[in-house]
Amino acid sequence: MTAALARLHTDRRNLLVGGLAGALAALLPASARAQAGYPNRPVRIIVPYGAGGIADVTMRMVAQKLSDKFGQQFIIDNRPGAAGVIGINSVVASTPDGYTLAMIGGGLTAAKSLFKSLPYDLERDLVPISTTAAYGLVIATKAGSPLKSVADIIAAAKASPGKLNFGSINPGSNQHLGGELFKSMAGITVTAIPFKTTPQLVTAMIQGDVDVLFEYQAALQGPLEERQIVAVATTATQRAPSLPDVPTVAESGLPGYEVTSWNGLAAPAATPPDIVATLNKAVVEVLALPDIQAAATRYGMAAQGCSVEDFKARIAREVAKWAKVVEAAGIEKK
Repeated sequence: MTAALARLHTDRRNLLVGGLAGALAALLPASARAQAGYPNRPVRIIVPYGAGGIADVTMRMVAQKLSDKFGQQFIIDNRPGAAGVIGINSVVASTPDGYTLAMIGGGLTAAKSLFKSLPYDLERDLVPISTTAAYGLVIATKAGSPLKSVADIIAAAKASPGKLNFGSINPGSNQHLGGELFKSMAGITVTAIPFKTTPQLVTAMIQGDVDVLFEYQAALQGPLEERQIVAVATTATQRAPSLPDVPTVAESGLPGYEVTSWNGLAAPAATPPDIVATLNKAVVEVLALPDIQAAATRYGMAAQGCSVEDFKARIAREVAKWAKVVEAAGIEKK
């Protein structure tokens, strides 16, 4: 009888403790409860550009690997418009629980200097998670052009100030600003010609209307392979693995020049640190997978992860860098 009473007492105590634990859990904020077993439902990644671009391609590769790793869907949601502002603003306004993320890219670091006002602050309203890929620009000339090196371009521009022209897409883009930085560092005067699309830019070069162009390798793969245009230099700090014979601008006579764009993942600023840490670890791990590395190389990219702090520092450096370039180029704010 005594043993039976003891068991009854134990059962009641366990029920009481369990009930108190459940009540306490119910009192926790929804964001705290959501952290248990994160992610426990699908995660949406907002890509603020259209499907098919270099940012979209990169993020789809990473999203698939994250889905495999966590057993939860990481869904790509393309929301283009206003140079990325519409998509990024939707993430800033979302619940900071780790279930709505943003793809951010190097072009957004220039936006602060290109717009009179933005509905968000890139450094204040988002917490970086990790970079996902980095890629430099290609500086190219028409096949058969006498401009076969960075030294040739600088010499020609200095010999006839204003006669030489540079072509790129979208005023204010990294391609355009890469050209402006080149002009500034080389101390040359050239004419910048904007184009809406890369095919228009390449056609103009082949027709002889453009002397030098700045564009990402992935967008130039066809014309380069068909030898319609020739890569003169690349703009990263190291040679592109897919273009090993093409020197960098820095090693071609313009030391210190670097334009390396990138894309990565970010979350709303108030996202719990443990969720950010979980995502950072997972992203860095999937980027190291051999098939991701190989796919990135094919597109002229380097799949690269980094720590949250390194990512924050990179964004801060580039915001300051592009502010100086925009000011020096006299680009009017939109």
